[in-house]
Amino acid sequence: MSGEEEALPPDDLRLLPWVTDAGKPCYLSAAPGGGVLSALADRTENRQLRTAAEVLCEARRVLADPAAGALTLRLTLTAGARALADTLRVAHSRGLRLGAADEADQG
Repeated sequence: MSGEEEALPPDDLRLLPWVTDAGKPCYLSAAPGGGVLSALADRTENRQLRTAAEVLCEARRVLADPAAGALTLRLTLTAGARALADTLRVAHSRGLRLGAADEADQG
């Protein structure tokens, strides 16, 4: 998620954990009880959250190493930024599904 979210989707659309080739958000009109694409989105979100936890552990390890070089720090920060973006997208999507839009989205 780039922080450039478009207008809120209608309540019946789910923000998916991936974007189009052009970088635009993808939405799913979910069937009651879910479906194949909804299950794929759930698995993708769970994988993204697991990856974020792993990246956080690695980042803490790198930051605790006073000998970590600039390249290691840069790669760790890059992975952390990617994981944070994915995690924020998951949180935003789940918040929308709960009906909890944040204040920035409302105005």
